[in-house]
Amino acid sequence: MSNQQSNRFFFNVDWVTVLIYIALCAIGFVNIYASVFNPDESATFNFASNYGKQLIFIITGLILGLSILLLDAKFFSVFSPIIYGVTMLLLLIVLVVGRNVGGNQAWIPLGSFRLQPSELAKFGTALLLARYISSFNPKLTTLKPVLMAAIIIILPMCLIMLQPDAGSMLVFLSFMFPLYREGLPGYLLVIFWGMVLLFILNLFLTPWILISAILAIGGLFIYFNKRKQQRMITIGVITLAAIGYLFIAKLMFENVLQPHQRTRIELILGLKTDPRGAGYNVNQSKIAIGSGQLTGRGFLEGTQTKYGYVPEQSTDFIFSTIGEEWGFAGCFVVIALYLFMLLRIINLAERQRSTFSRVYGYCVACIIFFHVFINIGMTIGIVPVIGIPLPFISYGGSSLWSFTVLLFIFLKLDSNRMGFI
Repeated sequence: MSNQQSNRFFFNVDWVTVLIYIALCAIGFVNIYASVFNPDESATFNFASNYGKQLIFIITGLILGLSILLLDAKFFSVFSPIIYGVTMLLLLIVLVVGRNVGGNQAWIPLGSFRLQPSELAKFGTALLLARYISSFNPKLTTLKPVLMAAIIIILPMCLIMLQPDAGSMLVFLSFMFPLYREGLPGYLLVIFWGMVLLFILNLFLTPWILISAILAIGGLFIYFNKRKQQRMITIGVITLAAIGYLFIAKLMFENVLQPHQRTRIELILGLKTDPRGAGYNVNQSKIAIGSGQLTGRGFLEGTQTKYGYVPEQSTDFIFSTIGEEWGFAGCFVVIALYLFMLLRIINLAERQRSTFSRVYGYCVACIIFFHVFINIGMTIGIVPVIGIPLPFISYGGSSLWSFTVLLFIFLKLDSNRMGFI
């Protein structure tokens, strides 16, 4: 690398985002250490423990991220179809040779390490989606380009659902928002959230009450548009589709979702209480976070954490450790770091000169936001437990490396924003 290239590398990279990344990784390491700390064991650092492995993951992740910054930015656009294809191949391989953990066949065993292809599929899908939109400049107001973009997103979702891993599958819904930024009609988002609302109402009310309500609302809209025949037909089709969706949603809830997934949804919606069974994790997590109060119990002083009352505390429920030992102040710092990172990524995405970099940047922001919102929401009991990690903080090599690659690819694209991709 020449001196001019070296200077460009150091000055153009957004090192503020890199520092936020390092800070979140450090917070993760400290709290993973606290979550597995055993005062009866020797004080010698144990590389075989979760915190020891996480330190190795962080160091190798940093090396991986810095290596990405040294690559040519055009590499990611040119090879995005191949990267996507490799991640889809890994999703197929895991269905054959994968190890079943917690009811999900989502990991490929590689010696003492386990690779989770669904994590890698996130940046693979983001790259190909950005390539498709930037190369073909599709009008997302017409059916064909929307279907093409949907196929790119739905393919990994279907393969992940076969594992079955509903949590990782749902993350791919976040790609709707980059598409919206690039011209996807707003009414499609309204339809999506309407489907979510109908799904929830379907659990509370009998089908006939909902059908009657839908017919009444549809009839009302038809009455006020009775002089516009085309609009009346459209309203009629939407009304019939909504009624059909009710039956499909009920069928999926009862026959597609796993029993524990149905129970978690019912617990969140208040349809069922089970503090000692399916609701145990969330109940203990809320106790841990609440006991931290303003400033927390102190490092290694959390009783819920120390005595292992919260299951999966170094992975899915790591935020409960932060809440108990560092209190509201610690939670505020973590959320503020995420918010700052997300706002910075969106700001960087908006200043990109290439469509590829902009779309990819929005994909990165939406994936991270979805993970943060759902994971923290799980620990405080406002969303169902679907088992997705807290970015850069939860224990796990596949998770940390995939988020590192996801973020540092965008930092590389941003550092090359004066060029053309």
